[in-house]
Amino acid sequence: MHIRDERPGNQQDCRAIIHIEYTAFKGHPMHAHGAEPTEHLIPGLLRASGDLILSLLAEVEGEPVGHVALSPAVVGKDRAGWYLLGPVGVLPPMQGRGIGSALIREALRRMRDAGALGVVLVGDPGYYARLGFGCVPGLHYPGVPDQYVLAVRFGDRLPQGDIIAHAGFAEPA
Repeated sequence: MHIRDERPGNQQDCRAIIHIEYTAFKGHPMHAHGAEPTEHLIPGLLRASGDLILSLLAEVEGEPVGHVALSPAVVGKDRAGWYLLGPVGVLPPMQGRGIGSALIREALRRMRDAGALGVVLVGDPGYYARLGFGCVPGLHYPGVPDQYVLAVRFGDRLPQGDIIAHAGFAEPA
């Protein structure tokens, strides 16, 4: 497996990311009653607004099989320094092989090296805890139970307050 940056302006990468994210979330239990996923639209919305800070692709034998995106997030009174991880997806036949974990570890390494305060996300605590994420009392994402609101910090500063993500996370159209 090889992890690389999305190539700016490369339509082949954009199509691969859409395919990976759509396929990864299609039929996911969080999409009740067979609702169509919208996660595949988020990277394009972030890219269009200049908020796609990090976009990594995992390739196996030269073919893209996984993707992760990071974008700036307001966390409480902190207007800068925090980033939201998501979406992250791996093609279903390739899941369970550590590809998603490798993408997330590389994304965290890069954000730490760039001087970020930390990374927040909404996700399964059972999965993300092994990657260093945990619940932080006082950290909230409006409309989401606190047990699914997770963070990893790179310094002493605790993330506190509401997370405000890019508008594309609310209702991508």
